[in-house]
Amino acid sequence: MTYDPKKHHRRSIRLKGYDYTLPGAYFVTMVTHQHQLLFGDILNGDMALNYVGHIVKAEWLRTSKIRPNVTLDEYVIMPNHLHGIIIITNDEIPVGATSWSPLQTDIQPPHGPAPHSLGAIVAGFKSAVTKQVNRILNTPGAPLWHRNYYDHIIRNEEEWDKIRKYIQTNPSNWETDHENPHAQSL
Repeated sequence: MTYDPKKHHRRSIRLKGYDYTLPGAYFVTMVTHQHQLLFGDILNGDMALNYVGHIVKAEWLRTSKIRPNVTLDEYVIMPNHLHGIIIITNDEIPVGATSWSPLQTDIQPPHGPAPHSLGAIVAGFKSAVTKQVNRILNTPGAPLWHRNYYDHIIRNEEEWDKIRKYIQTNPSNWETDHENPHAQSL
């Protein structure tokens, strides 16, 4: 299928005009496809990861190991979503051709996230987790994640502290969490 911008246009929820390759701290939330409870259970206010949840955790931690411009801060994996703080740094990123980016002069502009951007980091993470989970569950091509993700650019220390506290207390607030399909309204 060929990309047609009129037919395949999706409204972006990103901050218009902001360069998501810039160094900074970003709060992200990624939710499972159809809010499926895939990563474990909340037991006595704590998250107990299942096998799939451990795959998510391992890949999340691997994110900063394979990307020299990424540092991870506070995060939590919940039954159907992940909250985390990604820090994009000024660390050097290798420049040059790779086996997956041939040098061509007559190619169309790329679709999707800019290399080394927050979107590229999230897409790489989600793709790696999906491939592993689908291989293990023998569900080739099955969606694991909601197609988008939430982000918030962290602008100061006060905001950072509030977000860290939100992440840390998320499991104990699961009963009223808006991502919980069985949440009790208060």
